[in-house]
Amino acid sequence: MESFPRQNARTRRFTIGAPRSFSLSASGDWVTFLQSNSGNDPLNKLWAWSASSGRIKVIADLETLINGGSGETISREEQARRERVREIGAGIVSYSANSHSPNIAFASNQSLFKVGVESSEVSHFNLGKNIFDPQISHNGNLIAYVSEGQLRYVDETGNDHAVSPPKTDEKSFGVADFIAAEEMGRRRGYWWSPNNDKLLVTSVDESDVLSWHILKSSDPSNAPSVIKYPKAGTKNPNVGLEIYSLDGESVSIDWNESNTWEYLVSIQWTEPNAIFATVQTRDQKTTGILRINTMDGFVEEIYRWDNQCWVEIIPGAPKVVGERIITIEDHDETRRVMIDGRPCSPEGIQIRSLIHFNEDGLLATCNPNPLDQQICRVTVSGDTTLITETAGIHEANANDALMVIQHRSMNFDGVKTGFYKDNKLIIEIPDHSEIPNITLNSLFHKAGELDLETAVLLPADHDGETTLPVLLDPYGGPHAQRVRNARGLFGVSQWFADQGFAVVVTDGRGTPGRSPSFEREVYGDLATYALVDQIDALHSISANYDFIDLDRVAIRGWSFGGYLAALAVIRRPDVFHAAVAGAPVTDWSLYDTHYTERYLGHPETKPENYAKTNLCNEANKLERPLLLIHGLADDNVVAAHTFQLSQALLEAGKPHEVLPLTGVTHMTPQETVAENLLRIQLSFIQRSLGIREEGNE
Repeated sequence: MESFPRQNARTRRFTIGAPRSFSLSASGDWVTFLQSNSGNDPLNKLWAWSASSGRIKVIADLETLINGGSGETISREEQARRERVREIGAGIVSYSANSHSPNIAFASNQSLFKVGVESSEVSHFNLGKNIFDPQISHNGNLIAYVSEGQLRYVDETGNDHAVSPPKTDEKSFGVADFIAAEEMGRRRGYWWSPNNDKLLVTSVDESDVLSWHILKSSDPSNAPSVIKYPKAGTKNPNVGLEIYSLDGESVSIDWNESNTWEYLVSIQWTEPNAIFATVQTRDQKTTGILRINTMDGFVEEIYRWDNQCWVEIIPGAPKVVGERIITIEDHDETRRVMIDGRPCSPEGIQIRSLIHFNEDGLLATCNPNPLDQQICRVTVSGDTTLITETAGIHEANANDALMVIQHRSMNFDGVKTGFYKDNKLIIEIPDHSEIPNITLNSLFHKAGELDLETAVLLPADHDGETTLPVLLDPYGGPHAQRVRNARGLFGVSQWFADQGFAVVVTDGRGTPGRSPSFEREVYGDLATYALVDQIDALHSISANYDFIDLDRVAIRGWSFGGYLAALAVIRRPDVFHAAVAGAPVTDWSLYDTHYTERYLGHPETKPENYAKTNLCNEANKLERPLLLIHGLADDNVVAAHTFQLSQALLEAGKPHEVLPLTGVTHMTPQETVAENLLRIQLSFIQRSLGIREEGNE
């Protein structure tokens, strides 16, 4: 039988074959989406479903459009976009659809494709240049795109036109900068007007941003790539805004005339004469909404809100609907829907994202509890109704007529996808992703004094008596939960458990889904509480399972989890006996402005926060085995983090191991790398804990 590490890598973490990337027509008839034919087929095709006929059809397939779908050339900009969104798919991985447009656009191999949703007719524009982020106009006639840092568009006949000036050495047009894409969720740098005759375009001037060098190749003849990286305390790119008319006129927008704002968070352009921009201060304690007049560029602030720690950015929010302003703000212990500054959703239900809105109210995702995510409807009058209630994780796309709901659960593998018309389920779309060849043996607990959400995974064949060493497998930091009601979150943890471990996964303070104050406990210190909560949960769980061996405890993690793993083995060798730290942040002053300053403040005003969370400052404390793993092509948590900690450990005379991964980024997409990393981590942990290594599957 195929091993789980191999299956997990081959299926790209069981994402191949699952339906995704939905778009809904305003007419209420069409839903488009991406999906491959099977869990063993990585090439996504573009599908369309008609609510009126019930028919599902393929409307675009790269295997028939370009050379059998193989040999695609991916531009540098597209590679960066895929890294920002953690895209590991193939084939058609993104497309542009507008709810009012009869057509869809996407790009591949220096060509633009325009596809009729109803007709399935394909227009192929071979431009012979790199094409990034194509966006179709509202009427479906025009396609804008970015090529080499310049915004352009193709008209109905295929003629190619420039919109913005060409890119200069340090200034590009129409592309979201690193901070916007990685930390704020804004992955676009231009927007069509509702009337199809103008484009709002960002200019990104990175001349003041630090230049860093990434050694992607093991070939010494290859030059390192140069990236612009705004590390904490340094200059961010200068982001400008300008409205370009297709007839050649332009209007400059001084969205930061008062020097109040640092970050352009999101754009809403649904009215011909008004653009609404969400902006944020450098310290992120204040967020505002600006109204921009599209005729003369006049800017006025229409709303702002504050928080003494930081204002959280919520996907899909804020929005302006007519005269109403919809925001999602933190009040006491609840993240709530606000309409014109008035709380509408109830206390105790944490709003996670805004899905759809109109004059009557909105749809949102929410956490009634940390384990489950539901879809709720909130009316303007404040009535809130859960439209999903089954345990699990629900996501949705919706407009006034159509809705797509996806549901993941501990009760089944993969994802269930339902298409709804006028709130009635019409059809379920099958999930073609493979079923993992392991069986979960898991239990949820509320652990420790704070009732921390914790999952415990035991070997599938455990007899309930045999003593087991422990492996902690957390993320443990802001913006991500590991303990939720969905099987897909625990496959790797279960595989480690099946190798003879009790695996403990805990969401401590700083993780979302519970309350704003729980998230903000880490403000000013990303180390102390994150580690304390892992230890508290471990000891609480050990009291429930007398076969857990606290004399053999390891911890592993990636990214923030890697930081937490290294922190644990350095600070608390009395508890942790070995650690695997993958792509860890080791010195927060080397991480980016927006993320780091949100939690630790500016290095010039809060240097103590950086000093007390810097692992290099505590390298002399290491007493236990530590394996550091880092992709050399990582442009998010750069490999210098691992190198600097390794140097500090060497200078302190502390033995440790380092595994550099040539050509590997932060998300480790390569199949052989993903497979063998699991085996290497297991071998290191077994060896470090004095466990006899055996063949593992």
